[in-house]
Amino acid sequence: MLLFCESEILNDYLLDLNEVNYSNPIIKKKADELFNPSQTEIEKAKIAFEFVRDEISHSWDIQSKRVTCNASDVLDFKEGICYAKSHLLAALLRSQGIPTGFCYQRLMLFDTPDKGYCIHALNAIFIKSLNKWIRLDARGNKDGVDAQFSIEEEKLAFPINEKLDEKDYPVIYAKPHPKIVAVLEENKDTLEMYKHHLPESL
Repeated sequence: MLLFCESEILNDYLLDLNEVNYSNPIIKKKADELFNPSQTEIEKAKIAFEFVRDEISHSWDIQSKRVTCNASDVLDFKEGICYAKSHLLAALLRSQGIPTGFCYQRLMLFDTPDKGYCIHALNAIFIKSLNKWIRLDARGNKDGVDAQFSIEEEKLAFPINEKLDEKDYPVIYAKPHPKIVAVLEENKDTLEMYKHHLPESL
């Protein structure tokens, strides 16, 4: 799909934010473990993506009530929903000077429209050597979900079914969307939040 940037300033996608706090010592330590100067930006992007996808549990999958938001907390507790995991992936990549933004989809919350909708988060990464943005979804794979790193054809976690009122939002945000941050800050139980309080639209 055709994506467009919220900001024309590429450095806005490298900012150290409250939710993308890559100056935090725990993020710095993990970055030192994952990356080295001999790696290309594409190699770093793949390493970071697969780490967040595979090593950070999705809270719903493990039925955890803990709510995480800031990248350092997501890494510390090794869990979070897609919103939180997108914050961690952005932090790791921004720490390496790789511009990373936030993208969102509107999906059915479960398997039918009558069970409601939710906003799902993923990331967009600017690959300078290719001069293009690619989208990656580090939600975490499971039965029916097989997201992969790809610089060519997107291999995201969820296909969009427009006939069922699902949609891709084309904006690449420089900061996590305020609605996303608010829901994470306002809730204390991830399972209740996931079932009843996720935003249905941006």
